[in-house]
Amino acid sequence: MTAAKSEAGGRVMAEKSEAGGRVIVLGLGARSGVDLEAPVRAALAVAGLTPGDVAVLATLDRRAAEPRVRDLAARHGWRLAGFPAHELAACPVPNPGRAAGVAVGTPSVAEAAALLAAGPGAELILPKRAAGGVTVALYSARVSITTFT
Repeated sequence: MTAAKSEAGGRVMAEKSEAGGRVIVLGLGARSGVDLEAPVRAALAVAGLTPGDVAVLATLDRRAAEPRVRDLAARHGWRLAGFPAHELAACPVPNPGRAAGVAVGTPSVAEAAALLAAGPGAELILPKRAAGGVTVALYSARVSITTFT
């Protein structure tokens, strides 16, 4: 797994797990200033999940630094992982897109961030789903996932 940078600089283990020793990683791409909560909840509902099922929110590093993204993660007790655009761009994903490529320099934010945070053996639960300027993707990862806060 590629290391994400954090202010604290420390590694932490994901604490929430689903049956079978796996955790849910939510990948998030978003335009500046848009509401995050409703599109995130809608995507989780499509997958039959709730915010309590998620362990990690993964996104572009500069989005991870935004108060609204940090607040979303804190409100739900999720770990936060941020990745630079060049690392996201190097991650092969099932559904690359042009919009993110133009906006932030990578063909995927949500799927690539979730996949990088989930690490080897990750399984796609929900391919990227866009609504209201927010894109969400969900991966299932082994409990031994290492993330950064």
